[in-house]
Amino acid sequence: MQVSAPVSANVLAADRYARCVEVSRRVRWDIDEDVIRGREFDYGHKFLPDGLSLVRELDFLDRDEQRFLSQIQGRTYANIFGLVERFINAKVLELSRHHWFGDQVALEALIRFSEEELKHQELFRRIERMVAEGMPEGYTLVADPNDVARIVLGKSTWSVLGLTCHIELFTQQHYKQSIKPCEDLSELYKDVFLYHWREESQHAILDELEWRAEDARLNDLERDEAVNDLIALVAAVEGILKAQAQADSDYFLAHAYRGFTAAEEARIRDGMLKAYRWQYIVSGVQDPRFTGILGELITDAQMARITAALAPMM
Repeated sequence: MQVSAPVSANVLAADRYARCVEVSRRVRWDIDEDVIRGREFDYGHKFLPDGLSLVRELDFLDRDEQRFLSQIQGRTYANIFGLVERFINAKVLELSRHHWFGDQVALEALIRFSEEELKHQELFRRIERMVAEGMPEGYTLVADPNDVARIVLGKSTWSVLGLTCHIELFTQQHYKQSIKPCEDLSELYKDVFLYHWREESQHAILDELEWRAEDARLNDLERDEAVNDLIALVAAVEGILKAQAQADSDYFLAHAYRGFTAAEEARIRDGMLKAYRWQYIVSGVQDPRFTGILGELITDAQMARITAALAPMM
């Protein structure tokens, strides 16, 4: 009996690049015609579901206060995506050089990735302008997208791809498990992340392909240094989240219709940081697909270093 030869990793990768191009063409959308469609945000509904905002843990807040807190977090959620897509797009354009004189389908996949990330950044800028018109003044996004991009892009490509894969995998998880099934969200806000999810699904696949390709270029010492870079990047994300949680807590307390005790204020601040850690760090590192990829690329000792670094955030 003739036994078929195993399919090479290069052939499988080429098929996945081609699939990403095909899906990208099929799900392509326009900000005005498909997403916004002349609508405005409904402030009578939450923006983020309870599974992401964790507002139910603040059981001393009434229904209106929980809704307002979810809208603040939802505003930040959109802004943070716009922020990270600045460095993701720059890295994707840099990676495309590996395909300039090779697989042109892979090159098209990355160019489409870049184009879609630029569109997403514009979408989130539009969302911020619209939300600003319907919420009280005083909101602040503490981190500048260009400053963050310069810091992130100063680290090794392996670590940036690891962080990017982590982000775009938890994006999938958040939409499918929390946003999609929630019926108590602003319809427009929910649609923003429906359309975002449709294109990010391909991005997560491309992240993995490029991360594995970059890993194959490294020797053991370079990979070990890249693990340190990934730990440093997660620590930088933690710093941004702490500052944003402080700013968003201040904003909430400044515009709440009643005062809170010192103990309640502390719970609001702690709850905001816990929610942001859950959204941007914990939910991603607990994603089985992410842990599976990472576990294939690094040693047990390196995984132990990452786990120890994450422990205070978990």
